[in-house]
Amino acid sequence: MAEKRKIGDRKDGKLIRNLDSMHFIMPVIYPNRADNEAFISERIDLTKINEYLEKKNADNPDYSYKLFQIIVTAILKCIYLRPKLNRFIANKNTYQRNKVSASFIIKKEFNDKSEEGMAFIYAKEDDNIDSIHDEIYRQVTRVRTPGKKDSTTGVMDFFNKLPRWFSKAIINFVCMLDRHGKVPQSFIATDPYYSSVILTNLGSIKLKSGYHHLTNWGTTSIFIIVGEKKVRPFFDEEGNITMKDSIDLGLTVDERIADGYYFSKTVRLLKKLLENPELLEKPLSEEIEY
Repeated sequence: MAEKRKIGDRKDGKLIRNLDSMHFIMPVIYPNRADNEAFISERIDLTKINEYLEKKNADNPDYSYKLFQIIVTAILKCIYLRPKLNRFIANKNTYQRNKVSASFIIKKEFNDKSEEGMAFIYAKEDDNIDSIHDEIYRQVTRVRTPGKKDSTTGVMDFFNKLPRWFSKAIINFVCMLDRHGKVPQSFIATDPYYSSVILTNLGSIKLKSGYHHLTNWGTTSIFIIVGEKKVRPFFDEEGNITMKDSIDLGLTVDERIADGYYFSKTVRLLKKLLENPELLEKPLSEEIEY
């Protein structure tokens, strides 16, 4: 049975009422998400992921398993096991998001004139790499279907057709609604900035990982950049070099939702999952040692 919504809760999150004093005061004196970013960079050894993908794709599935699907699944499992990652701050209050979700932008075709579509995944606690793989396939197919548009893009197209002065006035009003969690669901159903985490796969267009800002619009507290897959040097404890397939990840987080130790332990979990991808066959909510 769903927990009853209390005064102060939003439709997408519950107000956290038992914060320590520091995390209560920080959103009041630092109210803007984009002013409270912390950036974390991690390099991931792909040796075991490559072996795992070869095994998963041995039967030639219609839609092959890919590195990006493993990363999305690992991030979603981290959010389930580290629930502070699913917090957001709006209107100087801290909320626990009701659902776990991930979003990313899909290029419909790889050319300069191609449009982009928005993919939005809601994860369930019993999901795993196989169900997330299937959902990503469904999302990619939907976005790349000719003539198909997601609802958020449709709303933006509508605003773009209005006279500029009128459109800006409406958008400013919607921004006010955003601060109070009152934006109509039809406007933001596929808006990536209302997800638990946004991912962008720059490696698919041969770019390096790096920093990406957060935004004051929406509720997203985590943005992850996936860089290009390359062979890079790894050093053991004695200083010996081994060249391995790897990717770099860039994580931008809202530092107000948790402390440095919490983020550090989260990164340790993320690396454990990516370097042992068979763990992603377990349900997202199942605990693991790390």
